[in-house]
Amino acid sequence: MFVFVCAGCGARLTIPLSQVALPAHAHQKYGNGIQLPVLMESGTFAVEPEPWGPPWRRWEDIGPDEAAARGIYAPVYALSDAESGTIVIAPGDARGTVLVPEEAGGYCCGLDWGDGPNMACEACGLPVASRIDDCSLWQAVWLAPDAVHRLPVDEADTATLSWAEVLVEGKATPPIVPIARWGSLLGLDHWWSWNPQWEAAAGRALAHLLAASDGQPVTVPHGLIAEVFQRTLDALLPAVQPARRAVLAGPGLSVPEMDADIILVPIHPQTGEPWSPAGPAASAYPVPLPFGVWMWMAFPEPGLPLPASGTMPDGVLRDDPPTPRPHHLFRADSGTFRHTLVRLPAVRSPWLREILENLTHHMRAGLF
Repeated sequence: MFVFVCAGCGARLTIPLSQVALPAHAHQKYGNGIQLPVLMESGTFAVEPEPWGPPWRRWEDIGPDEAAARGIYAPVYALSDAESGTIVIAPGDARGTVLVPEEAGGYCCGLDWGDGPNMACEACGLPVASRIDDCSLWQAVWLAPDAVHRLPVDEADTATLSWAEVLVEGKATPPIVPIARWGSLLGLDHWWSWNPQWEAAAGRALAHLLAASDGQPVTVPHGLIAEVFQRTLDALLPAVQPARRAVLAGPGLSVPEMDADIILVPIHPQTGEPWSPAGPAASAYPVPLPFGVWMWMAFPEPGLPLPASGTMPDGVLRDDPPTPRPHHLFRADSGTFRHTLVRLPAVRSPWLREILENLTHHMRAGLF
């Protein structure tokens, strides 16, 4: 475990924290006026390996050569010119900081990135972090990498869990959740919808599925996985044969079949490394999924059964109705899809570049 301290005076700025993988939805912007919860679990931190946050440089000022050197293979609106290694934590895990209102930015429903850090060290006044809690953004505190130091906490140690341990201790992420909107004049305003975390995870996975397809159709397992991916894959890929086959693989599942071209695998929640099979399946293209999303796909939690009639059966304490279904078909997050696809060398292929250039059209068609 680690604590983060001010680079200027050494004052402690966080509680002891354990490192975990950066969530797939870390930079997601969801809907309009939506009240999203805290990004990170309390007691954890993650590191953004790429530069993130202001100042930003437009694509016209960067060009394809400099972008390719940074691992970006298709045009984007802008790239961050900040330091790499920004650290994200839960807002409640920050200590010894004060808000700098004139640097806050945002103010639609909360705080945004503004022009730079909006939190300062309480002891010396050094700008150290950005608090983000505006509508449609995940609530978080992003520590500036050049303004903080990471120090180990001697009395605490967090070992990396094995995949068997992750399978026991990990939590599944439900695909459908209640979504709330800020500031409704009618009071509490919420509805059941597809989980934004699933939409972000699907956006990242879909970019990999398209790259792995090499322009051929791709089939995924029936059921919930098909509901998430198949409609969009069928719309974006040609209806020719043979099709490439994607299967779910990972700890606790049977060994992937030898004819599987693509495997949907979990990412280790601590290290961010994808699960890798042994044997012939190791040659299949791995498509990463957040562990919680993969866990639900692999081992879905059944709904609570309801008695058909009469009194409650012995041992049944509730008869909660099943989770309501969303009113629209599943749509992958377009921002996460674009963010991932431009970082895959396969996007240089003309057919994939065409999909990227027509992303707005695909959004209007309800695919994203």
